[in-house]
Amino acid sequence: MKNVLFFVSLLLLSLQAVAQEKFTLKGQVTEKDVPIKDVTVFAIGTGKGTQTDAEGRYSLSLEQGSYTILFSYGNRKRLEIRLTADKVLDVDLSNAQEVLDEVFLSSLRVNAQSPITYSNLSNEEIADRNLGQDIPVLMNYMPNVVTTTDAGAGVGYTGIRVRGSDATRVNVTINGVPYNDAESQGTFWVNLGDFASSVENLQLQRGVGTSTNGAGAFGASLNILTDGYSEEANAEIANSYGSYNTHKHTVKFSSGLLNEHFEIAGRLSKIESDGYIDRATSDLKSYFLQGTYVDENTLVKALTFGGSEKTYQAWYGIDGETLENDRTFNPAGLYTDEDGNVKFYDNQTDNYKQDHFQLLWNQDYNENWSSNIALHYTYGRGYYEEYEEDASLMEFGLEPFMSNGEEVTTSDLVGTKWLDNHFYGTTFSLNYENNNLDLILGGGWNRYEGDHFGEVVYTRFARNNDPYEPYYENTGVKTDFNVYGKVTYAISDKLAVYGDLQLRTIDYKTEGVLADQSLFDVDDSFSFFNPKAGFTYELNRENQFYFSYARAHREPSRSDYENGDPEPEELNDFELGWRYAAPKVKLNTNLYLMDYRNQLVLTGGIDDVGAFVRENSGNSYRLGLEIDADIRFSNKFSIRPNLAVSRNKNVDYVATWDGELVDYGDTDISYSPEIVAGNVVNYTPVNGLELKLFSKYVGEQYMSNFEAEGSKLDSYFVTDFNVQYTWKNAPLFKEIVFTGLVNNIFDEEYVSNGYYYTYNIPNAELPGGQETFDGAGYYPQATVNYLAGITLKF
Repeated sequence: MKNVLFFVSLLLLSLQAVAQEKFTLKGQVTEKDVPIKDVTVFAIGTGKGTQTDAEGRYSLSLEQGSYTILFSYGNRKRLEIRLTADKVLDVDLSNAQEVLDEVFLSSLRVNAQSPITYSNLSNEEIADRNLGQDIPVLMNYMPNVVTTTDAGAGVGYTGIRVRGSDATRVNVTINGVPYNDAESQGTFWVNLGDFASSVENLQLQRGVGTSTNGAGAFGASLNILTDGYSEEANAEIANSYGSYNTHKHTVKFSSGLLNEHFEIAGRLSKIESDGYIDRATSDLKSYFLQGTYVDENTLVKALTFGGSEKTYQAWYGIDGETLENDRTFNPAGLYTDEDGNVKFYDNQTDNYKQDHFQLLWNQDYNENWSSNIALHYTYGRGYYEEYEEDASLMEFGLEPFMSNGEEVTTSDLVGTKWLDNHFYGTTFSLNYENNNLDLILGGGWNRYEGDHFGEVVYTRFARNNDPYEPYYENTGVKTDFNVYGKVTYAISDKLAVYGDLQLRTIDYKTEGVLADQSLFDVDDSFSFFNPKAGFTYELNRENQFYFSYARAHREPSRSDYENGDPEPEELNDFELGWRYAAPKVKLNTNLYLMDYRNQLVLTGGIDDVGAFVRENSGNSYRLGLEIDADIRFSNKFSIRPNLAVSRNKNVDYVATWDGELVDYGDTDISYSPEIVAGNVVNYTPVNGLELKLFSKYVGEQYMSNFEAEGSKLDSYFVTDFNVQYTWKNAPLFKEIVFTGLVNNIFDEEYVSNGYYYTYNIPNAELPGGQETFDGAGYYPQATVNYLAGITLKF
């Protein structure tokens, strides 16, 4: 009812808006006299934009004034206009400035002519809500996406699931360079605070998608392009404040093109938040710096970016009773002092630094041939610090001792677990393109070297070891090599076929002991062949159909080896889609079947540092329907709904219960809701003012794979409200942007994530030093909260 009232109010506001004189800007976009559809046409600084239809035509309604109109479709053209009457503006992009930045991802990305299911998110859409929350949170309203945050408010550790697959199954690249951690396969956006402020655009390919660098995609691929070069000098200062003492401060600059060829640009950011959960503080610092050389056929970029984070641990979760009575409670760091007083250790923190270096070179040789090569290096280092109550001395490499005639074997102590790693390599591609053929040959070689070790920094009763003497040490080395070939061939004006072959090899070795003093030596190698094929058929200018098949393989992660004897996974992905594009309605519909062998599903359990435990489930599948649309009722009012309905099943699932194997039959895959829906309502009452209402529904889901009632997460419906006003030609500034965001405006108390332990796990090493745990743990998300920001652009 509350949502209905809000929509009614929004429509009434539209009817009551003060009428202002408006003019229509319209025209046709072509390339060598051929109309182009899906060209983005955007009036910079207004929040107003559209895309060309099947005939390359567009139409925008704007108030009288001066505008910079951006036409973007792989190449880019900016035109300055003065609008005092209706105007026809036809644009030919054949001689436009090539957006060479986009070519860094051309071998990995797809477009509307590809038989791949995908969604894009532009920097304009990101900027509307970019007030300090992490990239997964900004992606929350994309189709079939579910996000969650440990601290509850979108800052700190955040997670994403696509089609029910967690972040370890989402292959992430930044400028074509793999970002997933090579060993854990996870992505940790907390190490790149405010990275969204340096993102030009991103593309989320659901399913296997096209061949890419890094680990295989088992739920989706996320391709991120960082800021392109700017032709004109500019700078901006952005500050935002909000609930839970959350604040973000960002400074950006660009020199513009110097001597028409060189640019230097950068960003510094700082984000702090107390978090919705008790003591779930975050202190994030980050930077981005790039130097660019560009001429007619060459683009060379040298980038360095990274950051440091210090977050109070918030991955312990709470039980059901605590959720009802004290939902912000955080058990992390809890201990009892010598006088029996309950306290919390003030440095129960995660600390990490990560620095990335990329050298990117794109070269156009002629109108047919181009190449792309990247060299990269990442250095990461950091540690968890934890208070351990009544810990075993032997487990921490300390000797028992005699006190008052009795042997003491335990002590309260503070330990750290360290990671020190290096990741480096190269990616490359060669592209040939003519009117009918698009051929890409590419690949990559990457190597990871990581040290894992622990130190005891304090003991209450025992004598410490020598300073910085590790109580465990383990190394991991992983080498990943892949080559691929892709071809798209237009058989006719209506029919195009697509083929993609990838060969990938992995070598992984570890040596040493783990924190529990157990030996951990792995020596494993894999060779995977991943074929893909499909076609697109254009029935007419409005309707396009596509079908694709893709096979993918994926190796186990480090934690999978720690928890058992895992098998590699195999996925066969079938996608059948229909795209409809009319001037006012765009609709994407697809059916998918993801058929798995030995899928590593989440068991529901987590380890001592909050990482989810996985195990092979035999045969399983995900079958679903996804629909997303962009419906424009007028130049002021539009909606962008999406819906995903799916069936996610383990087939003849077998698990251990009370020491015996039990066949549970066909069961729901954990963390896989059957319904995920979203909507964005966009209303522009006057020039410069944009109002958006975001809604998200996530159906109920199990945290176990045998449908235990106690592992069920309830469905939830959350609504956010976003307002942005752009003051163009403000005194002293090019423009001033005011942004407000109210999250969860109806104050829903919901849980988006959790964990579940079955009753038959003896002596499990659980978070918080617990030895046994029966039932579920929950990560509650924030109730109503707000963020407000101001951006000054020079």
